[in-house]
Amino acid sequence: MKKTLHKYITNEIWPTFLATLLVLVFIILATKMLSITDLIVNQGVYAGHVFRMVLYLLPNIIAFALPAASLMAVLVGFLRLSVDSEIIALKSSGISLYQMLPPVLTLSCLFLLLSFLTGLIAVPWGNRSFKDLIFQVAQTRADLGIKERVFCEPFDDVVFYVNRFSRRERVMKDVFIVDSRDAAVTNTIVAEEGTILSHPEERILTLHFEKGTIFSVEKSLKSARSIKFDTYNLNIGLKDIMAALASRQKAPNEMTTEELIKQLKIVPKGEFRHNEMTIELLEKLSVPVAVFLMGLIGVPLGAQIRARGRSTGVGVSLVVFLIYYMCLVGIRSLCETGTIIPVVGVWIPDLFLMISCIFLLWRAANERSIIFLPGFFLKTKGKQYSS
Repeated sequence: MKKTLHKYITNEIWPTFLATLLVLVFIILATKMLSITDLIVNQGVYAGHVFRMVLYLLPNIIAFALPAASLMAVLVGFLRLSVDSEIIALKSSGISLYQMLPPVLTLSCLFLLLSFLTGLIAVPWGNRSFKDLIFQVAQTRADLGIKERVFCEPFDDVVFYVNRFSRRERVMKDVFIVDSRDAAVTNTIVAEEGTILSHPEERILTLHFEKGTIFSVEKSLKSARSIKFDTYNLNIGLKDIMAALASRQKAPNEMTTEELIKQLKIVPKGEFRHNEMTIELLEKLSVPVAVFLMGLIGVPLGAQIRARGRSTGVGVSLVVFLIYYMCLVGIRSLCETGTIIPVVGVWIPDLFLMISCIFLLWRAANERSIIFLPGFFLKTKGKQYSS
């Protein structure tokens, strides 16, 4: 009988988990569609590049959605058993809430494993590949955005006018450039020749000019100067293309576990970057643990909610996830600044979930209301149940 029961509960949970995960991924991607459309329409980025961007973003989105999907799947599954009085029938047959836990524990362990592998392998790969692709797009934009004998702006606040341009050799002849990126000074560069050089490791494009003059004018128009040069390099970093992606070194969320451990030995303790890397390393384990605990918390919540309809379960799940996420973000900020030691702070949200899980399971198993909201949760006393 127990085998049949466990199979029955499992079949209540896993389809909801997959559906919830797909819906959450779709919703998060939908919020990014405006910027994705802008890349194609206004930035001239190829549709193939955009598809790869979405692919590289998926691991991060899945890692973010897994805790909510785990909680929602179990909660909605037990909510369905609760509103159909199947839990009452099971308890009347001598089956306690604890005896219903094995399939939930098994599935939660699988969700934990999925979250762990995603954070360990897929997320660093996706983040790094995404930034590499952005650099490739930057190179393409530099080539496509520059047109002969036409004023163009392939990068923000950098206007080009080129008399001749060889795309194969990436060489410009008779170059006129206005660089307005500096808040105080506008630099106008006139040169006989310019070459586009790329530095993938540093995420920089270098415009190498030969035989020309730089005219620098303060934007307040208080002073101006001119400088003649034989050679001059103008660097265009990712921050001039997409500000949020600026970086000349790997960000912690792009590093593998081995790279994080290696860098932690180099970067002095107490520095902001050291705290960032410590948090990133520990969250590769703490977030999967949260996914596991979210699944267990769904059991007492779903078993005692009296409201009918899956929308109630979805709403409760989102509220619990929002509380967890706000706690996670707040603690992370405190750990990054060193207010809380990262080794300790990272585990605070998990500790909160574990205490909540134990408390809620104990209350539900002992036929006590798990929360004090009249009319929303089952009020139980002894062996009597109210519908």
